[in-house]
Amino acid sequence: MLRFLLVRIASAIPVLFILSVVTFAIIQAPPGDYADYIRSQLINQGGASYAQAEAQAQAYRVEHGLDKPMVVQYVNWIGGIVTRGDFGYSMFYNKPVADVVGERLPRTLLLALVCHIFASVLGIGFGIWAATRQYSWIDSLLSGISFLGMTVPRFLMALIIVYLLVFQFNVSEIGSFFSPQYGGAPWSWAKFVDLVRHVWPVVAIATFGGLAYNMRVMRGNLLDTLNAQYVETAKAKGLTGGAVVMRHAVPNALHPLVMYQGVVLPYMLTGEIETAIIFALPTVGPAIVGSMAVGDVYVTATFMMVLSATLIVGNIIADMLLALLDPRVRQFGGA
Repeated sequence: MLRFLLVRIASAIPVLFILSVVTFAIIQAPPGDYADYIRSQLINQGGASYAQAEAQAQAYRVEHGLDKPMVVQYVNWIGGIVTRGDFGYSMFYNKPVADVVGERLPRTLLLALVCHIFASVLGIGFGIWAATRQYSWIDSLLSGISFLGMTVPRFLMALIIVYLLVFQFNVSEIGSFFSPQYGGAPWSWAKFVDLVRHVWPVVAIATFGGLAYNMRVMRGNLLDTLNAQYVETAKAKGLTGGAVVMRHAVPNALHPLVMYQGVVLPYMLTGEIETAIIFALPTVGPAIVGSMAVGDVYVTATFMMVLSATLIVGNIIADMLLALLDPRVRQFGGA
């Protein structure tokens, strides 16, 4: 198993390098940079002339290396990461990029993991329930819920919830994790309850989408597995229906969902972008969109690298889980 893990990690390193090159090139491709943002701010809000604003913008480019070719900027950025663990300096947030990531990534990961756990447990459970009651009203109801979860856009669900909270229930504390009185307070049960009151819409929306996918896949796979010959053999041996389903059918039906774990974490992180922007939560999503809007290239590139890394790590974890679940993967995968 250790060899299996080392092979996966070794193959991920060049992939991550290629992704960093492509990501940086795509971010730099559109015309304009943060100096252009400064120039527009000086003209629109500072009352400076175009010549004065352009001179200050050019001086800013020279000072921060934005006047150098894209290749030089990339080498400086990736060199700082490899040699010093320095991800660059955020021009918009006026702090090191590592601080921006450190503030927003943990809470985003926590939200994504909570949503993933809820979506997996509920989705797999409902999928088993629907498959074992095929064509019943329970199956029809759960299939309808699955269809809605996979087709209704997340931003639309977020907008509807915001409308109901603000205009129907007069909720004013939207856009933060805590109420003002709990912002710097130590952790307590009251603070936890306050956190849940603020983040439940994001958790509910992300969970609903993941739940729908898990339920749909689990139902389809389990129906195929229940018709397999070894399941019929288990029934013929006198095993109860529950034992046949849980001990023989469900473990084999879980294989595609285990592989899905390889993409679920970045899926949750990127899916969080839509709802976090609507609710204005200080997480990864608004930081990516905001930095792209003003040309804060190092913040955008670092967060995109984080998403790429989570995709790679997720696939490695999925490979490990599948290897533990299926001995054939260990045999032919080099474990």
